[in-house]
Amino acid sequence: MAEEKVKTIGVLTSGGDAPGMNAAIRAVVRRGLVKGFKIKGIRRGYLGLCNEEIIDMEADDVSNILQRGGTILETERYPEFAETEVQQKAVDICRKHGIDALVIIGGDGSFAGAEKLAALGLNVIGIPGTIDGDIGCTDYTIGFDTAINTAMRAIDNIQDTASSHERCSMIEVMGRNAGYIALWCGLACGAEQALIPETFDHNEKKVAEKILKHRAWGKNNNIIVNAEGAGTVDQIAEKVSEYSGISIRKTVLSYIQRGGSPTCRDRVVASIMGAMAVDILEDGGKNRVIAMKKDDYVDYDIHEALQMKGSVPAYMEGIMEDLAL
Repeated sequence: MAEEKVKTIGVLTSGGDAPGMNAAIRAVVRRGLVKGFKIKGIRRGYLGLCNEEIIDMEADDVSNILQRGGTILETERYPEFAETEVQQKAVDICRKHGIDALVIIGGDGSFAGAEKLAALGLNVIGIPGTIDGDIGCTDYTIGFDTAINTAMRAIDNIQDTASSHERCSMIEVMGRNAGYIALWCGLACGAEQALIPETFDHNEKKVAEKILKHRAWGKNNNIIVNAEGAGTVDQIAEKVSEYSGISIRKTVLSYIQRGGSPTCRDRVVASIMGAMAVDILEDGGKNRVIAMKKDDYVDYDIHEALQMKGSVPAYMEGIMEDLAL
């Protein structure tokens, strides 16, 4: 017996918000309507799904949202979704509301939840939306470009003051277990060092020695970008200051990196990925994750996608250090 075609698509955002999520939502809704699908929005991620916070969506519901950061559908973290009975409840609710396929915009944790739903028989399509840039199957995640540009501008401002007062500044950026934001900002801002979880060995004495070496060369200020996953800026700065004898000014950029109007790149990539999710479902695709590889848009089986691992380019890290001399 032929499998029934998808008629109704649900869309949700899950985990941390990322600039560009609204562009992806807009694309799913409008492309879906053009293709003849019914579209249902689910508020507050997996938690909202389990609470049946489900709304019908029309073209007007996504007007004037491209320039807005965050997500109009809102998002929540929902640890209880790791439980099988909660996952089954979500599948049952989708069936109750006639949702044949679910488009999930989020990061690795959201995709892990999507994989569980797929195993229970729900068709899922994943769109990578996270500022961390740490999803192994894709070269780019929605929100990354906006986040690094926001952080870059903040670090530029701090550097002006550091130069004026001959200070050493350590700036903590987001990234959890990935150093992409720190490394990109370090290179873009001419930082002397970037401490990232992939390579930082917690040798604060070595960090201090580099600062002193730059001072000996006559460099009157230093910028160190610290990824949050490498350790807290307070602990690292205290030890570096102890070894170097130099006061370290600390700044935590925190959630300002997540907000703000998305860049052109994030809007365009999100729009294409959102539209592609609908096209995959129209063509009969099941349980896929959309990705970008070498500037091309591709899709993978969700199980395959979650097995892929990414890595921070060591070559890029070496260039940053050499250019800071």
